[in-house]
Amino acid sequence: MTKNSQTIMLVDDTPANLKVLFEYLESKGFKVLVATSGETALEGIAQLPPDLILLDVKMSGIDGFETCRRLKVDIATAGIPVIFMTVQDETVDVVRGFTLGAVDYITKPIQVERVLARIKTHLKIHRLQIDLENQNKKLQAALNDVKTLSDLLPICSICKKIRDDEGYWNQVEEYISRHADIEFSHSLCPTCLSTHYPDFTED
Repeated sequence: MTKNSQTIMLVDDTPANLKVLFEYLESKGFKVLVATSGETALEGIAQLPPDLILLDVKMSGIDGFETCRRLKVDIATAGIPVIFMTVQDETVDVVRGFTLGAVDYITKPIQVERVLARIKTHLKIHRLQIDLENQNKKLQAALNDVKTLSDLLPICSICKKIRDDEGYWNQVEEYISRHADIEFSHSLCPTCLSTHYPDFTED
């Protein structure tokens, strides 16, 4: 068994379904949490948010739809992928589940290999979404730094050094490198090339 740091929560009020999924997913290295009602699921998720939730639609008390709705209106749990478990012919339930924010559904009777494939797919998608959000935050921070550079800067009219907020004078490359994620490559423009190295520009 390969250890997996990811946690799956199973929510179903049918012990037989829980037993099959629990044993199979645990054998695949996942940490598996179990809840037999929507109420206990919400309490457990609040204490220890899982990476993905397998949620039965038809349960006594708070059903799967209401459980999902409450998860999606809470900013702390809204991003957790929810996969509904439903019977084959409940098309209306499937549509309603997607409307509430579920990412997928699995039909009963449960086929564990298919469940595992869906879980892996949506965990990967969720990871990519998180990575994209982090990259967007970094990009926004870099854009903010560049915007700062667009403000009026004190620059020497002779040597072209820039004075920073602490009063030190820096080369242009050094100043920009400190305020933005930019690397410089040095070359010569055509004018400087012809002025300083005329032999290289002769036909």
